Amino acid sequence: MINNFLNVSEYAVLGFVGVVFAYLLTSFLLAIGMNKLPRDHGREFAHDGGLSAGKPRGAGFVFILVFVLAALVFGNVDREMTIYLILTVAAMMTGYLDDCAKVSWGELRKGLLDLMIAIMTAVTMVNFNGSDVLIAVTGQVIALPPVLYGILAIVLVWGSINVTNCADGVDGLSGTLTSITLFTIYMIMNSTGTAPEFSYTILLFIACILGYLWFNATPSRLLMGDAGSRAMGLFIAIAIMKSGYPFLYLLAAFVLMVDGGIGLVKVSLLRFLHIKILTKVRTPLHDHVRKNLGWSNAQTVFKFAIIQIMISAAVVWLVGML
Repeated sequence: MINNFLNVSEYAVLGFVGVVFAYLLTSFLLAIGMNKLPRDHGREFAHDGGLSAGKPRGAGFVFILVFVLAALVFGNVDREMTIYLILTVAAMMTGYLDDCAKVSWGELRKGLLDLMIAIMTAVTMVNFNGSDVLIAVTGQVIALPPVLYGILAIVLVWGSINVTNCADGVDGLSGTLTSITLFTIYMIMNSTGTAPEFSYTILLFIACILGYLWFNATPSRLLMGDAGSRAMGLFIAIAIMKSGYPFLYLLAAFVLMVDGGIGLVKVSLLRFLHIKILTKVRTPLHDHVRKNLGWSNAQTVFKFAIIQIMISAAVVWLVGML
């Protein structure tokens, strides 16, 4: 909003101020308001899930609202971005209301809400950006039929929301991996000159996550809850589609996808097809490495982050060489 009245150098300084503002405001509001957030009930089937019982959760409510405010003040918010901000808040609110509920909303209700958000996101993406897809390996542009692109976009958004949510089970893990993934997408967009106005909002989003991670590092003082993880998953999907390389989600969010996705596939096959796979692997994968391999929380976050950073570096190099 403010940048409409500035020249290039002033805009650069304002962008710096916006990132710092997003981080500091998130940190400040969480510091003074965390005790007003709902309390976690613990995770019955998660490894060391009882340790989270009683901690404030739903911090996503704070850092997502700060992100929206920062985007409105420091970003260039057009009609398309306005819709994405509304959808991000909607994803946050569905998670936050579940965080506040004494009894979980259940998988069916949350899955249907995620589907509605995914459909609206896909329609918006096709309407404003078309249905062309860039292939990173070859540099080719494939013009998909809008309906097919929309269906694939729905799958991507729904899957991203849920794998990111499932990966939220270790202090600092989901926020760290999301930050790495989003910065990877930012570097891709920066190297290709794609949607610079949107790419700046990625930095604002990362800054808000980092403000939260200050309090979520092991041993954590508060949790993001579904309010944070669902909104993060949605924004990752939006960002990768805006980059023009939607299939790079498989690499840019590889660790998130594997960590949270294995459990989704395993449960789905068992529930709907009565097929058992990976019976000796605990899911999400972060529970397996802690329980079966004896990794500490810090080791889990660092090693998962290292894997994603290495993959992300290769992805950025690949796109930059095209």
